[in-house]
Amino acid sequence: MPFSFSEFLGAKDFKPETEIFEKRGTLLKFLRTYLKEGGFPEVVLSENKEKILREYFNEIFYKDFVERHKIKSLSFGRFLFEFCFQNFSKEISFRKIKNFFGKNVSDTTLYEYIEKLQDTLSVFFLEKYEKSIYLRKSWPKKIYVCDLGLSNILGFEGDIGKRMENVVFLELLRRSNKKPLMEIFYWKDYQQREVDFVIKEGLKVKQLIQVSYASDRDEINEREIKSLLKASELLNCKNLLCITWDYENLEKIKGKKIKFLPLWKWLLSFD
Repeated sequence: MPFSFSEFLGAKDFKPETEIFEKRGTLLKFLRTYLKEGGFPEVVLSENKEKILREYFNEIFYKDFVERHKIKSLSFGRFLFEFCFQNFSKEISFRKIKNFFGKNVSDTTLYEYIEKLQDTLSVFFLEKYEKSIYLRKSWPKKIYVCDLGLSNILGFEGDIGKRMENVVFLELLRRSNKKPLMEIFYWKDYQQREVDFVIKEGLKVKQLIQVSYASDRDEINEREIKSLLKASELLNCKNLLCITWDYENLEKIKGKKIKFLPLWKWLLSFD
């Protein structure tokens, strides 16, 4: 995987343990850069970032996807690849992908290409939390990408909230590599209330995580808080976290404690 935020800061010779209080503004500036340019080591350390990212993008597509998996429909394969990098951190239905391309692609081909695309480890499809395994494996799913810098090649920046969410997913993926029982899902109910991440270990839901681009309490959408509280009730989980841009607090809302933590602090706490 690309650099974690801690590794990114190390490459920039920024030592958070000694400089964080004196240079908080610089730290947040580095975080914005990380969200925009990604964490591929060669990109982080190079001045010619766009050229390297474009080379990576084409190599992943042609070598890891087309050549390795013997993709026959190059036009549809390219469409699917670019579609994912333009729709990171979004919930996507199987039907929506097919409708974008038209009726010339069968369901079998689409399923096959999605499986092969996941095998490149450049795109991840996150399942919705359901008690039924059958429902978990069905669509819709949420899309995340291995590195946010690659999305810039398509001229697609995406809002910072979506970029924050993608980075949180990648950090959770790193953590799951160290915890074999850990599983990651998202949650959504019939009233369209949504929680970005459900962390499950064994039979229990261990944590619910919401990601919000907010620098103070007033900027946090109340719908996000209500969704977190509802999921807490239905999934019997009291460990509630809202990752923000730069707001920190511990609040008790309707009898439940919600921890608000800045993204930079949460990312650095993993290492």
